[in-house]
Amino acid sequence: MFVSHAFAQTAATPSFEQQLMGFLPIILMFVVLYFLMIRPQMKRNKEHRQMLEALKKGDEVITAGGLVAKVTKVGDGYVSIEVGRQGEQPIEMHVQKQAVTALLPVGTIKSI
Repeated sequence: MFVSHAFAQTAATPSFEQQLMGFLPIILMFVVLYFLMIRPQMKRNKEHRQMLEALKKGDEVITAGGLVAKVTKVGDGYVSIEVGRQGEQPIEMHVQKQAVTALLPVGTIKSI
């Protein structure tokens, strides 16, 4: 009385349009993922790379460790930074270029 009869489905193959409609949500998810995550990250990487290439002596920077310092020498893969002074002697450190995260306006160190 409450049991419904099961009907067998036909074994017809779905058409191309039906197959495409099945993949459409997955394709749309990848498009949204590209525009919301991948493209902005590529833009940030490009800007960071350009900033590192333009780095020169006298620039004030922030490192990945949070150090605020002045650039004293720029090499191929490393940068020498002055983090402070002890008397007349500068305290210098050598860090990888990739560790420089931001370029500060000139005079920021004096205002801190």
